[in-house]
Amino acid sequence: MAIKVLLVDDEPSFVDTLKRRLTLRKLEVVTAASADEAFAVLDRETLDVVVLDVKMPGTDGLTAIKTIKRHHPLVEVILLSGHANLEASVGGMALGAFDYLLKPVRIDELVYKIEDAHRRKVLQEEKIRALRAAAQTHAGEG
Repeated sequence: MAIKVLLVDDEPSFVDTLKRRLTLRKLEVVTAASADEAFAVLDRETLDVVVLDVKMPGTDGLTAIKTIKRHHPLVEVILLSGHANLEASVGGMALGAFDYLLKPVRIDELVYKIEDAHRRKVLQEEKIRALRAAAQTHAGEG
């Protein structure tokens, strides 16, 4: 099963190039040009990882991650920035980002981070299933 990635960035040429490169590595990629567009995509599709630009017009990446984590807490978010910004990276991690990478990002590094984020999401889903099963078993005993 392919990892489903949402790529959110307001630079069309960057998005197109990155989508092609990630698709060649067998990832299923959906794109959005803004945070608001990303929220709509997340509400209608099941996704594993969001690769989110920090600096975008309108809702920026740090504000967007709050909304994403509130509505889709198991979706992992990797922040991308064209500027080395310690405040943004620390702030993003505090808000629940899986990791923070600088543009231009090496494709192999990004793919590794996406795969790692996906593994964490799968583990969290397995824990939730196990807890639900244990709760149902315990409820049936009472």
